[in-house]
Amino acid sequence: MSSVDPLLALQDAIKRNEAITYLKDGAPVQSLKAASHVKLGSTTVMPKSTPTRWRRPTSDKEAVATDPNADPSKFFALDAIVLTWNTRTEPAAVYMRQATTEVVIYVQLTDRRPVLDWLEGKIQNHDRLAPPSQDVSTTPKTPPPNAATLPSSTLSPSKPGGTSSAQQRSGGSKRSYVPDAADLEAVKKIRANEIELRDRNTVLRGVKVNNFTQIKEYVAQLKSAAKGGKGSAPAAAASAASNAASKPGSKKPRIFPIIMVSSSPTALLTLHNIKKFLEESQYEASEIARQRNGGKTEDMIPIYRRKTHIDSSGKEIETRIKYFAVDGVDALAKFGPDAWERVVCVMTTGQEWQFKPYKWTEPKQLFHNVKGIYFSWMSDPPNPRIKDWNVSELKVPLDANLQAFRRSC
Repeated sequence: MSSVDPLLALQDAIKRNEAITYLKDGAPVQSLKAASHVKLGSTTVMPKSTPTRWRRPTSDKEAVATDPNADPSKFFALDAIVLTWNTRTEPAAVYMRQATTEVVIYVQLTDRRPVLDWLEGKIQNHDRLAPPSQDVSTTPKTPPPNAATLPSSTLSPSKPGGTSSAQQRSGGSKRSYVPDAADLEAVKKIRANEIELRDRNTVLRGVKVNNFTQIKEYVAQLKSAAKGGKGSAPAAAASAASNAASKPGSKKPRIFPIIMVSSSPTALLTLHNIKKFLEESQYEASEIARQRNGGKTEDMIPIYRRKTHIDSSGKEIETRIKYFAVDGVDALAKFGPDAWERVVCVMTTGQEWQFKPYKWTEPKQLFHNVKGIYFSWMSDPPNPRIKDWNVSELKVPLDANLQAFRRSC
């Protein structure tokens, strides 16, 4: 083994911000797998298989190795420590994959951070780090904090049948255990990474104490107002607002949803046949509907959609929802400046010129804000232009009458 400690040499090169180079036959190479030596800094060159003082994990039954030169298989080689440093910013999966590619024994994930901390000088000791002295054969014990200041006679073992000077000064009592600072830091890190097991009951328990007194008071005020009591200012204001809204002169205008249809004469759904389609669920060709209506139609078509629901008493209640269908921005402007906020659907024929006067002229932007519907015959092939438009495609079946009409067009 070289007289230079590889770990200290690597740490010194890192502190000096010097380059770490892979060498083979004295020439630099890019891969650690192809290299035979590692150059640390500007002068120190070592074989990449040089054992370091960082111990590899072993079972509890095995004796703790202390001399890398005597038992190198129980210590990480220099290439393993160098690869750990060079991949310090990479995720664990990338590091392990790199170690496999470079044919290097990887440092376990639990030891990877301590190795990096020691190389950066953040920690001075670790339980996996053997002492630098080469003649140590046993595991070093944790010395007392004041060992450096105690006289040699204090630390020397007592003679048989006698007592040490430390025991004499303490009256024969046992010295209290003083934990090592590095051990305390290790325990703190372990506790910080502990995950508390939680079940479905404990996960619903919050740590913040909530006070619902104001909510209870507000509910009491609402109940008081409902019973005809005076209540408080919020309840009186709510009651006054509800009374004002119930007056005929203070009704807010009802806002009805709007459906935009295409003005193209080739569209399957136009203002001529959309009312029958949405109200009666029956499709009639646009040209037939136009002839039936005498070729005239309004620019705003009211559509009523029946909807039934069951109330709390079990009674079935039927309601009608009113829509408006328009085929142009001129008719849409009659609903006011906020008309586009009421548009819930745009029916398209797949032609982009339809969107030129719209608020959103690009199809992707339009159908990101408004629901899009594309109608086509059942026998028509898919339209490639609507592929990226985010529209729903509805197929119209061809019955005998529609087929005859289509052949006459």
